[in-house]
Amino acid sequence: MKSYDLNLLVALDALLATCSVTKAAEQLNLSTPAMSHTLARIRDVFDDAILVRAGRALVPTPRALALAAPVRQLLAEAQTLRAPVDAQNLAALERRFVVRAPEGVAVVFGAALSHALEQHMPLATLQFLPETHDDASGLREGRIDLDVGSFRNGDPETEALVLSQQSLVGAVRDAHPFLAGRAGKRTMSIERFAQARHVSVTLRPGETSSVDAALAGHGLSRRVVLRVPSTFSSVCAASRTDLVACVPERMARNMAASMGLEIFALPVEVAAQAMRMAWHPRFHADPAHVWLRENFQRVLNDPHWISPSMAALTDGARRKVH
Repeated sequence: MKSYDLNLLVALDALLATCSVTKAAEQLNLSTPAMSHTLARIRDVFDDAILVRAGRALVPTPRALALAAPVRQLLAEAQTLRAPVDAQNLAALERRFVVRAPEGVAVVFGAALSHALEQHMPLATLQFLPETHDDASGLREGRIDLDVGSFRNGDPETEALVLSQQSLVGAVRDAHPFLAGRAGKRTMSIERFAQARHVSVTLRPGETSSVDAALAGHGLSRRVVLRVPSTFSSVCAASRTDLVACVPERMARNMAASMGLEIFALPVEVAAQAMRMAWHPRFHADPAHVWLRENFQRVLNDPHWISPSMAALTDGARRKVH
């Protein structure tokens, strides 16, 4: 079977519409010799003369007349593939978005993002998956749409955006012995902090805790007696025991009242923790995925944020695509 590309069909459509090599060449901004060469290729592919001379004019063969309508329809359908998805298309989109994120992100921000999704993409659904240390190919293989977390070592095939830089604070339960004798002050010695019993989040292979790195600079190390899968789990453990948790300040303050936590400034300077969002490049210009990323970023900055109209967001997606 002889192969051909879409450009050959574009030329065939122009030739059948004009029945003139010269006019078809002008329509496609080609030279007349180049169009004559293209007609020869078309004749070879379809094994038909396509256009034949009748006096001073060219007329289509029966085979060419039979091709005219399906070729035009095929080109029209091909053009629709390039058209941006509009607001109505997104509103009617049935799609499941899968986001891998720390447990606390789903607890604090999941409902707000689901509400935004319901308002503007009502047929779509949202699923949160917990962080994992042994699935580096989820984005690449299309099993997840977004990977959110404080991870440092990303897949070089993916794209990433820093959502925020989060300062770390200490969190303990109310009336914790650790706070005794401070007389309301929010500082303590670095030695006392290091000697306390800590709960820590299990890190991905090859990563080091910023708290441990800061203490190591002073020749100290923490007593980590419990490691848990997520920051949210560490906050829960601290609220029910005498363990000390080091967590992002925003999460700690959001949960302090409901979980009975006391927050204190760390006695050592710790590098801010970056919250990142990663995705695979094949979704970079996809309007639905653009909506998900932009809404996720806004909701993360403000859990009570109400998203703008879908039309405004898809207009932005079009500008990025073009």
